[in-house]
Amino acid sequence: MIRHVAIVGAGFSGTLQAINLLRHGGPRATLIERAARPGLGLAYGAAHPSHVLNVRAANMSAFPDAPDHFVRWLEARGTPDAAGAFVPRLTYGTYLRELLDAARAQAGDRLDIVQGDAVDIVEDGAVAVRLDDGREVAADAAVLAVGNLPPHAPPGLDPDDLSPERYKGDPWEPSVGEGLGDADTVLVIGTGLTMVDVVLMLDARGFAGRIVAISRRGLAPHRHAAAQPWDKLAEKPAASGAKLVRSVRARAEAIGWRNAVDELRPFTQALWAQAGQDDRARFLRHLRPWWDVHRHRLAPQVADRLAALRASGRLTIVAGKTLGFTEDEDGVTVRYRPRGADAADTMLVQRIVNCTGPQGDLLRTSEPLLRTLAQRGAIRPDPEHLGLDVTTAGQVVRADGSASERLFALGPMTRGAFWEIVAVPDIRRQTWDVARRLSNAHWVGGEGL
Repeated sequence: MIRHVAIVGAGFSGTLQAINLLRHGGPRATLIERAARPGLGLAYGAAHPSHVLNVRAANMSAFPDAPDHFVRWLEARGTPDAAGAFVPRLTYGTYLRELLDAARAQAGDRLDIVQGDAVDIVEDGAVAVRLDDGREVAADAAVLAVGNLPPHAPPGLDPDDLSPERYKGDPWEPSVGEGLGDADTVLVIGTGLTMVDVVLMLDARGFAGRIVAISRRGLAPHRHAAAQPWDKLAEKPAASGAKLVRSVRARAEAIGWRNAVDELRPFTQALWAQAGQDDRARFLRHLRPWWDVHRHRLAPQVADRLAALRASGRLTIVAGKTLGFTEDEDGVTVRYRPRGADAADTMLVQRIVNCTGPQGDLLRTSEPLLRTLAQRGAIRPDPEHLGLDVTTAGQVVRADGSASERLFALGPMTRGAFWEIVAVPDIRRQTWDVARRLSNAHWVGGEGL
């Protein structure tokens, strides 16, 4: 029987896992977090005041059995029209912290928080989570809730060849916006949501120089807007592989990419689970760029600010591939090939920020815990190298193909199994389900039981 669960990581996934264990009357929990303030994670702990949620408050409840929980929390604090609001991420961080504080106050000795850096987890009838300072947390099961990892270095760039002042490999590093002048140019590699966050942060801090954002296709996230009615798919598409790719493209031509993506959302995890490795690779290669920019959209006020920066010439988005980087006293000369061009071009920039998106390949990670577990065969990459290989129940899969009964994983690092597992509505369902399993309540059919 599982009486004690150790949870590594106290961001959104780990915090909710601990709270849900308590709500289900399950085993006691120990949250292990390297940061001084648990309950925030990277998304909400490193947010700038200019960063807002990309999802309306109505869809941001922490609990699947109380879908209006966050809206009621906002209304109690005087937020007008709370359901449709895109609120600051710092506000959502406060919400999570209050949930955790309330759980701790009610739980007594059933919830403990340990500040430390987990470097290994050993299974031997039970589990032992080892910290870098020599401490050890003994439990009956452990949950990896490590969140997103920093991005890999972009093509043509060796971080050791550039000074820390010029190259920022972690877009959330506090020094990203420091030491810049209005005559400087910042190159942001990547044009997704992280690029948007960095651009807004630089603008809010008063940077008046030029920002160039580059990605292979130059696609940026679209804005939230009122959807026009259309005849949605009534059931999961029967097509798979190349036929599904062609079907989605045909639907996009008929009803627009946004609607083509939205109508698949009820079926996405099932389609992904049933797809073979070749089909998944085809999706990642041909559909993912358009899926991402239409699936993960911007709050209207954020889209307006981005449009104004582009209209003024302060932000330029380029489609192209980086080829090489050479630093001298004036900055870094970047060689790149514009999309569709045969010849390379160059630009001189004073800072480079890597916004290519979170890494997932365990074979390339420098995260000590994941590296140690992978080297020992306690975990393995998923076939697409998007993160950890896990079962549909969240159990990690070892190098020999066996599923662990005592080590689980949550959140974005399980996208290889679920694909749609990076947003709050998906993760809150996953944490709920894993907590039910660990509480021996997964056989109960109703919500909130």
